[in-house]
Amino acid sequence: MTGELKKRSDAIDAAAADAAEEAVEQAAAPTELDDVAKAAAEREARRQALYEENERAEDERARAEAERMRDVDDEDEDEKPRDTWATVRRLWGEAAGDHWRFYIVFASIVFYVIFNTAAPAYSAHVIDELWGHMQVAFANGTTFSITWEHCGKTIFIYFMIWTAAASFYALQSFLMSSVAERLNLRLRNRIAQKLSRLPLAYFDAHRPGEVVSRATNDLDKMSESMQRGLLQLLVSIGTVVGAVGVMFVFSVPLTLVFLFFTALSLLVTKVVSRRTHDVTGERQEWVSKITSAVEEGYSGRLVIRAFNREHQSSAEVHEASGELARVSTKADFMINAVGPAVRFIGRLAQIVIALVGCSMLVAGHMTVGVFQAFFQFIYEASEPMTQLSFTFNSLQSALASAERVFDLLDEPEMEADPLPDEAAKLPGRIEGRVAFEHVRFGYVPDKPLMRDVSFTAEPGQKIAVVGTTGAGKTTLINLLMRFYEIDGGRITLDGVDTSRMDRGELRQQFGMVLQDAWLFDGTIAENIAYGCPEATRDEIVAAARAAQVDFFVRTMPQGYDTRVANDAESISQGQRQLLTIARVLLNNPAILILDEATSSVDTRTELAIGRAMDALMRGRTSFVIAHRLSTIVDADLILVMDHGNIIEQGTHEELLAAEGAYADLYLSQFA
Repeated sequence: MTGELKKRSDAIDAAAADAAEEAVEQAAAPTELDDVAKAAAEREARRQALYEENERAEDERARAEAERMRDVDDEDEDEKPRDTWATVRRLWGEAAGDHWRFYIVFASIVFYVIFNTAAPAYSAHVIDELWGHMQVAFANGTTFSITWEHCGKTIFIYFMIWTAAASFYALQSFLMSSVAERLNLRLRNRIAQKLSRLPLAYFDAHRPGEVVSRATNDLDKMSESMQRGLLQLLVSIGTVVGAVGVMFVFSVPLTLVFLFFTALSLLVTKVVSRRTHDVTGERQEWVSKITSAVEEGYSGRLVIRAFNREHQSSAEVHEASGELARVSTKADFMINAVGPAVRFIGRLAQIVIALVGCSMLVAGHMTVGVFQAFFQFIYEASEPMTQLSFTFNSLQSALASAERVFDLLDEPEMEADPLPDEAAKLPGRIEGRVAFEHVRFGYVPDKPLMRDVSFTAEPGQKIAVVGTTGAGKTTLINLLMRFYEIDGGRITLDGVDTSRMDRGELRQQFGMVLQDAWLFDGTIAENIAYGCPEATRDEIVAAARAAQVDFFVRTMPQGYDTRVANDAESISQGQRQLLTIARVLLNNPAILILDEATSSVDTRTELAIGRAMDALMRGRTSFVIAHRLSTIVDADLILVMDHGNIIEQGTHEELLAAEGAYADLYLSQFA
């Protein structure tokens, strides 16, 4: 390990020294055209500043749009499972180690319902006994008092019934929370492992918010519904059945009156809820439109002001806000009205039951204890009935979430790496010879992109890959890194078939600077050392100097210990690019891949990077993708791609002499 670090440090120092030496040589050169060059540099700097600002605005807009689409997707996702019982059976299988907890939960629910129903029923006996002793004391002219023999024992039993009910409720809540969180953790870990085994084609076909939602929103919704919804459903069903059964025992006429008004309230709730769902959906659409308009106004503020469109942009927001206010007023009224309407029906039912019950009480067909117990059962039965439909919808939504999680877990995985003993090994010293031999590939199996791609990159050569947008340049690099598996032919590194190698060992040989410079949440030093966490601070600083980014880092508040994130506005796109180049420099890879590495920096920075990269690329096989052909005229081999295939290959001079596609592309940029 020490030898590798020393070798890497020497390479970085050499790159920095070469860059410094060339800078000194430039400073010593004649300066007759300094004024002209300085003016041109200032114009280029202004142009680049505007370019970077627009780039940042576009990035912000893209991120905001992705977030908005994620939120809209979450709203639009089907909230009913395709196969309810299949999902339930699979959840039961996932919780195999916790079945005993479920059995205890079910048993505790049964006992809770029994005691919870027995308590109001027994209260009738308590009230009647108290009322009887009070009447006897009043008739005898004595003072009424509660003793163990006179009502004390009855009250104690009543208290113990409620205590038992509360104990069983606490037990089932604790165990169900344990089961739900353990299942949540198990599935979340499986998703984390699954994501590392999914092919990149899956991520190409799914939006980031959709994938993130599986591991966060869906699992949380499932867990919450198991802890509350499932318990509430089972307890509510048991409570309603027990309460209505006892109510029929107490009084059939009063129970029928109660059921009539309950059916009426459920009907009102269903009608209003359906209408409320439509209105809230319309409100969500206007919220999305306002969000989009505000994001567009913020992200595209430069263009809006440049074309004097401030008034039109503001008018769009005002119009959407007015419609949102109108729809929200209607939605809020309906949401707030359903509760009072149901309560009004409930109060009306209580008045009717009270009138009928009083007549029965006066006639001697009902005792005082039974009368008050009946009203307790009205509350016991009506509240769960009101919540049952909402609870059922919540459980359906949770099962739909679980089904989406299982869909992710069932996605086909990329081909597994060979076992360590069976994997092909690279020779001790990597030369860097890369060969594509009749490679065939397509993102969609029946739509091939590459049909017969062949070329050889000799050790130490600089290979340039050019072509119009969508020609297949990035695809070629993705295949080289085994981000995708080829459909035919083979790719070799120093004669070893890469498909027989361990992916981790293969990718250790490459250093990659992506077109989109990505920074992770952490310090600048941690970002530079991302691929080499054991690097020392001196090595990190040396890599930053070689990448021409050390001066910028030292201007930050805490230098290399300044915390940054990918959305940090204090770092320009060009500076991000420099930091990612420093990251690659530190890793000292055998093969370099530069995917339009200097397309987002100004000319002066590009020249500085070019000098450092030239020093680094000496003796290393390098693949360079660039739209600006001026950066690759010195390449040892230029691959011209079109629709996934190599249509020309050769040096700059050879391809210009051929007067083919490369010559046309070159002349279009420099004519």
